Amino acid sequence: MSKPNSFRWSTESEPHKSRTKEIIHQHPEIRSLIGRNPYTFLIILFCVTFQFTLAWYLKASPWWLIFVVAYLGGAFACHTLYVCIHECAHNLLFKKRAFNSISAIIANLPLVFPSAISFQKYHLKHHSYQGVEALDADMPYRWEAKLINNSMFGKALWLLLYPLFQMIRPVRLKEISLMDKWTAINMVVQFSFMAFFIYFFGMKATVFLLASFFFSVGLHPLGARWIQEHFLTHGDQETKSYYGVLNTVNLNVGYHNEHHDFPSIPWNKLPRIRSLAGNYYNSLGYHTSYTILLFKFLTDRNLSVYSRMARDNRGKKKGVNVGKAVSVDG
Repeated sequence: MSKPNSFRWSTESEPHKSRTKEIIHQHPEIRSLIGRNPYTFLIILFCVTFQFTLAWYLKASPWWLIFVVAYLGGAFACHTLYVCIHECAHNLLFKKRAFNSISAIIANLPLVFPSAISFQKYHLKHHSYQGVEALDADMPYRWEAKLINNSMFGKALWLLLYPLFQMIRPVRLKEISLMDKWTAINMVVQFSFMAFFIYFFGMKATVFLLASFFFSVGLHPLGARWIQEHFLTHGDQETKSYYGVLNTVNLNVGYHNEHHDFPSIPWNKLPRIRSLAGNYYNSLGYHTSYTILLFKFLTDRNLSVYSRMARDNRGKKKGVNVGKAVSVDG
């Protein structure tokens, strides 16, 4: 387990590229899964409509009901939209990049803040430079990890404010332009839409969208996804998958080892990768409950924001070697 006051350093390159080559060699039939799923756009339309319908019905409701519905309903729709934006970032809806960008901007509408296009830009770097602080926006800032003391309250606060930390991380990615045509379009569309929404739907409906967004990626069982994906919960294994019931409503987002190994395969075919190459994935550590993982993160003093594997941009750094861990939570 990583020390509570520092990231753990790897002397190896990111683990996925070599495993992909090995799996393809052993299971060439996986290549047939590569492609796109345009029906994901229908899921985007459904979730956007779902959120705005709830917002309309809640615009005159008691405050307690707004937050309950946001936690138990809106958070799931928002998280699914976030996954759809992720699919758009990998060009997994349509062949033309522009159509994927437009789809992501539509999915962004209930998420209040314009983030779809910036996510597209920095997420692909995460795949190429996993754990490289200067290039991987998924890696916490060192000051961010230091700021959050390793207490239940500190970690709960970090999860609650996680969307804010996530928004400012791309600033350090010097190789990526923060502003371009599509980013500007995303901002204009989102700010214009939110002005329209606030005027016609009112404050309570707007708070419902805000609460749904923060719960969907924050202090909520769904927020445990960020711990699941790359926190060191299983020894030095950098990436973990989640094989639990929420994959059925969140587009198999838990199949994270499978996704990193084969990022050109859409969400609906990720379980098939594990089915074909189970000898690789079943030997890796994985999670089966976001709720258990959430409480483990909050209560385990050996698990903190520092519990990440880091490397320099050559994949080499003085430190420990990356090994495999196979323990599984229940």
